[in-house]
Amino acid sequence: MGKYFTKEKMNYYRRIFTNPLDSFYEIRHREHGSVPVALVCVLLFGLVFTMNRIFASFIVNNVDPRTVNGLTEIGAVCLLFILFCVGNWSVTCLMDGEGRLKDIVTVTGYSLTPLIAVFVPATLLSHVLAAGEEVFYYFAIAFGIGWSAILILMGIMTVHNYSLLKTLITLVLTFFAMFILIFLALLIYDLLNQIFIFMRSIYTEMIFRY
Repeated sequence: MGKYFTKEKMNYYRRIFTNPLDSFYEIRHREHGSVPVALVCVLLFGLVFTMNRIFASFIVNNVDPRTVNGLTEIGAVCLLFILFCVGNWSVTCLMDGEGRLKDIVTVTGYSLTPLIAVFVPATLLSHVLAAGEEVFYYFAIAFGIGWSAILILMGIMTVHNYSLLKTLITLVLTFFAMFILIFLALLIYDLLNQIFIFMRSIYTEMIFRY
């Protein structure tokens, strides 16, 4: 595992901040970056997102912290990340995309680092803001979201060697693919649940009869 968590790979996000296009090109063609480090970035984002929902000031937080389940929140972030990566890979395979699944995972994971960097100070900032000053908090959050969104857009465009227009089209189709994956997962779950109920009813019937 040491080769996946070298100092260079763990600090690669700094190069992405300063020179994103070249960095994403190197991830695709020179094996720079690391999938495990990208996954750690996803977990860290899930953690700071959950902490924000729990500890952000009531001035900007409409959620009751007592209703927030940390594991559920982190799990939802990870699930959405997986759905996005698999959905994008599925769509781009049909649209001559050059990026591999590992490339999509890597660039998307590293691209979440601006959000990680923003959520922590934004959560702290929310406790020193007075009523009517929420705009500073929301601006910080919007800045992080916008920065990460731009990095993801540039990353997908670079690893697949797409034009900007084609990248935007594939991202729209990616979200459509995510809904299809969710629908199929729910359909399979319902089918398995129905089979389980049927088998349990047969078992119960046999117990009572014999």
